[in-house]
Amino acid sequence: MYIKRLILSNFKNIVSADLTFSPGINCICGDNGEGKTNLLDAVHYLSMTKSFLQSSDRFTYTYGASEATLCGTYDVDGYEEKIALSVKSQGEKTIKKNDKAYPRISEHIGHIPVVIISPSDTSLIHDSGEERRRFMNIVLSQTDPQYLRAMQSYNRVLQQRNKLLKSDTPPSEILLEAFSGQLNRDADYIFRKRGELAQELNALAAGFYARLSDGKESISLEYSSDLNRATMAQLLKSAYQRDIVLKYTSVGIQRDDYDFMMNGYPLKKCASQGQQKTFLISLKLAQLDMTRRRCGHSPILLLDDVFDKLDMKRVELLMNMVSKEGFGQLFVTDSNKVRVSDLVKKLDSESRFYTVTKGEFSEVK
Repeated sequence: MYIKRLILSNFKNIVSADLTFSPGINCICGDNGEGKTNLLDAVHYLSMTKSFLQSSDRFTYTYGASEATLCGTYDVDGYEEKIALSVKSQGEKTIKKNDKAYPRISEHIGHIPVVIISPSDTSLIHDSGEERRRFMNIVLSQTDPQYLRAMQSYNRVLQQRNKLLKSDTPPSEILLEAFSGQLNRDADYIFRKRGELAQELNALAAGFYARLSDGKESISLEYSSDLNRATMAQLLKSAYQRDIVLKYTSVGIQRDDYDFMMNGYPLKKCASQGQQKTFLISLKLAQLDMTRRRCGHSPILLLDDVFDKLDMKRVELLMNMVSKEGFGQLFVTDSNKVRVSDLVKKLDSESRFYTVTKGEFSEVK
């Protein structure tokens, strides 16, 4: 599976573009702020229906425009397929597959899996558990439609329960119990799937890290959850009075987290910037490998400015891994055209090169 052609109109700083891609490696070079990352974000939008930069849809269209449109032509198991997405300034967003709109946008998630490695990944290490939960949800939503539905249901009921707890009048015990029953149903499934994900990613990421670092350090990923000590039903029952006082639901999978470790110590405290970046790359490669196993084909891999803070040995190891081991289509951005060109020339892979200036792309033959 790969994207063959991409047509953009008024997407961020890209006023108009019509690009064709290699099923192998696609390199986009240019100075910072010219549009390299925006192109990768467009590919991500067509897979996940949102930006990987966590920006609002209202920042999607070009300044002064009222609508952004994206259209991708894909080869999916030998069949051509078109995905079109439109974002309007009034807030309306539609996505179509072969000119037929999805009843719900969420039904598209997982159809064209994608993995992005970018500088913003450092938030997974240094920011709150919300970032790591978001990562869990992205990975599992692309491989398990039931998980996505369970998360949507859980968040909706959690919001309703918290609204009831925040009300000025004493909350109805019967209504709270009804909400608790729904949370318990969804939480059990989410907890089980997140635990399975942690085990799978832990083994895969450790293997990739060992190869990228020559086995100098060992890493691990540990799943932390309230549900490790009791069922959701038991947790809600024991926290009933506390929740009434606090006016929000104080237990549950909305507090889950992943602990990243190196040689038995917290990664964010003991690892260098290079080690942290290698960990993040290993984690994302583990995500790609796991998604490939579950979906039956490789996700599109987007590498946005990943060479910074990595020595050339690790860069070459990374490029060899993602280009020669069945990883599928690859997009690479870099401000150093000579560096990325030299790297790709060493690889036996079909490739295409583009340069970008002020949102305008030119192919380099």
